[in-house]
Amino acid sequence: MDGIEAPVTKPHQPGNGIRLLIELGRLVVFLGAYVLLKGPSAIFISTFVFMVAMAAAMVVSKLKLGHISAMLWVSGAMVLVMGSLTIWLHNDTFIKMKPTIYYTMVSGLLLFGLITGRPMLKLVMDGAFPGMNELGWRKLTRNFMIFFILMAVLNELVWRHSTTQFWLGFKLWGALPLTFLFALSNYPMALKHGMKDTSADDAFSGKSEDQ
Repeated sequence: MDGIEAPVTKPHQPGNGIRLLIELGRLVVFLGAYVLLKGPSAIFISTFVFMVAMAAAMVVSKLKLGHISAMLWVSGAMVLVMGSLTIWLHNDTFIKMKPTIYYTMVSGLLLFGLITGRPMLKLVMDGAFPGMNELGWRKLTRNFMIFFILMAVLNELVWRHSTTQFWLGFKLWGALPLTFLFALSNYPMALKHGMKDTSADDAFSGKSEDQ
């Protein structure tokens, strides 16, 4: 519109859209399958559907983004293992505990990174916080480590004290938005520690194209 095409052609924007689709898509499929199927076997069939959706998400990530992130590899492996146990043993406890184990594992890895001085979070989130200095990364790592511990506790409370349908809804409408909001809440801190604010650059680029 009005000849301003530069912001639309920025490569990181479609990448962000694909990442959102990868995160939302598999959860929507999981919840949708459970709601549509109903009955005592719904959770087991929808778990299998979730496993297929996770595999599809990894393929899409490889084709559209050129790689599969470490976090997606870990999540995919856990869905395969916990989903298989859920179906094989006919016990939905395994798939419900998967987020708890995942959050705890990630928190442990972040703690290990803090102790050893290895910027593990930087390897997977550098594109979201470009230019941030090492002190900023340490603070962000600490914040996410605490956040994931709290999310592990929250997942345990939800699945143990609610219905399966409520737990599935929480995963889509609770856990995922909370993660996005938490990441956004760290942007002011990141800006104080050298993160480059690309919004001004994008606006300038769009303006120059228009001229």
